[in-house]
Amino acid sequence: MTAQIQRPRRTSEVVVDRMQELIRTGEWAVGARIPAEPELVEQLGVGRNTIREAVRALEHSGFLEPRRGDGTYVRSRNLLAAAISRCVSSSEVLELLQVRRALEREAAQSAARNRTAEHVRSLRKLLITMRSAFEADDLQRYIDADIAFHTALVAAAGNALLSELYDGVAEVMSRTHATLIAADVDAHPHPTGHAEVVDAIAAGDSAAALAAVDHYLDRSIEALS
Repeated sequence: MTAQIQRPRRTSEVVVDRMQELIRTGEWAVGARIPAEPELVEQLGVGRNTIREAVRALEHSGFLEPRRGDGTYVRSRNLLAAAISRCVSSSEVLELLQVRRALEREAAQSAARNRTAEHVRSLRKLLITMRSAFEADDLQRYIDADIAFHTALVAAAGNALLSELYDGVAEVMSRTHATLIAADVDAHPHPTGHAEVVDAIAAGDSAAALAAVDHYLDRSIEALS
C-alpha cells in the first residue's frame, strides 16, 4: 500500500484556524465587528490576499457576516450553530425547541449519574441568579442566567460531544430567547421545573430529572404552539 502524502497546509487555512480560535474563545464576540483588514494583516502577520481568502471562507461557513459599508461581524462561534443559522429562520423556533428538548432530556438523565458537587453548586448558584432577575423583572439578566443554567446542566452530563451539539442549538435559540421567555411567562407567570431538575440531579434520580425537563420544556413548547 502506498503511503498517502499529506499536502502542506495553505497559509489561509492556518489563518482560518486562528480566526476560529479567536471566535471560539470569545475574543471576537458574537455580534461584534472584527478588526479591519490592515489591523488583521498586522495582527496575524500575513498578506491582504490571505486575510481576504480566510474571511471569505469564514463567511461561507457562517462564522462571519459581511455588512456593506460597515465591516464584517461575528455571526456565530459554533460550527453547528453556523450551519443551523443558514437554514433555520426565527419562525421555526418551535422546531429548535423540540431539538433542544431531546438533547436536554438525555443530558439531565446522564447528569444525575455523572454530576459532581461542583456541578450542583454551579446550578444552584445560577438558580439564585435566575430567581433574582425574574423577581426584579430584569429580562436580559434572566435570559443570560437561563441560558447559562441550561448549558451548565448539559455540561454536568460529562459528555463533550453532547455539550458541543447543545451549544450549537442554544446559540441559535438565544437569538429568539426573549420571545420564548415572554410567551412562557405570559402563559405561566411562575416558572417551575428548574429547581426540581437540580434537586433530582443532586439526588442521582434520573427519572425525576427527566420528568422535570419534560415539565419546563413542554410548557415552553405549549406556549409557542
